[in-house]
Amino acid sequence: MKLHFLRYFTVLAEELHFGRAAQRLSITQPPLSSAIKALEQELGVQLLSRSSKHVELTPAGAAFLDEARQILDRVARASTVANAVAKGMRGRLEIGITGSLVYREVPAIVQDFSLTAPGIELVLHEMGTAEQLDALLHGRLHAGFVNASAVPPQLESLALEDDAFVVCLPEGHPRARQPEVELRDLADERFVMFSREVSPANYDNVIAVFSRAGIHPRTVHAARQWLTIVAMVANGLGISLVPNSIARSRVHGVHFIPFSGPAVRSPALLVWNPASLSPALASFLQSASTTRRKTGSRARPSSRSRTGRPRK
Repeated sequence: MKLHFLRYFTVLAEELHFGRAAQRLSITQPPLSSAIKALEQELGVQLLSRSSKHVELTPAGAAFLDEARQILDRVARASTVANAVAKGMRGRLEIGITGSLVYREVPAIVQDFSLTAPGIELVLHEMGTAEQLDALLHGRLHAGFVNASAVPPQLESLALEDDAFVVCLPEGHPRARQPEVELRDLADERFVMFSREVSPANYDNVIAVFSRAGIHPRTVHAARQWLTIVAMVANGLGISLVPNSIARSRVHGVHFIPFSGPAVRSPALLVWNPASLSPALASFLQSASTTRRKTGSRARPSSRSRTGRPRK
């Protein structure tokens, strides 16, 4: 059944006059009459009772009119949806995020995108960095916010603002009220460390800090989330080095203290697989790039750039 036959029929049913209907459709009367006749033959029923002076719907025609209008409405909606998806204005994105990045600029990126693209459903999944990278390589995520400074060559990334590491001490610790601490003064402490299998970058960054200070940390616990580490410190299970943004979690029982010496940064990236770039994802990446510039995040030079994608 041809869609334009349905449109011809609905216009004629509204006008009940071949001349006016043909004028609305910007056609002549003969093709309109032929279309209606062909439609009736295909259906095997008479839709219109017509004479030289009068046109009216038959009972079958009145029933068919309701269905024809619904079909045309659905086709129009389908066209609108298809165009919205093609323009990156509608769809669904599965985005990974590590727990600690909730306390950095990720919420601002998500909120800004939701305002500019309300037709795209964005779903966040808390996952470790290594788990996210594997999911991106195998098409299980559209993008991910990870704690890392580099990604596999198959992936592309947008640098987020770095975060400085600080010492996390229980509130009863003798040095918890100091404005700054020397890491060497903590050499004999018990440390709660980030699990390397979850995020090698987090683990390696912390170890590098200790190495520069000449410390070989005595690790008593390993955790998979920064907030778990902070909770362990609050409960007297050791001390740790954590990103400064974790202080925004407002966990009771701990103090976050800067340490002397050069600042050590905790990098983060927005990562995606260019082989799976969709219009919706491209819209999200562009929005994230805009938000990053607005919030003052520093961009890193890009090793490559492609049309329609933000530089990394």
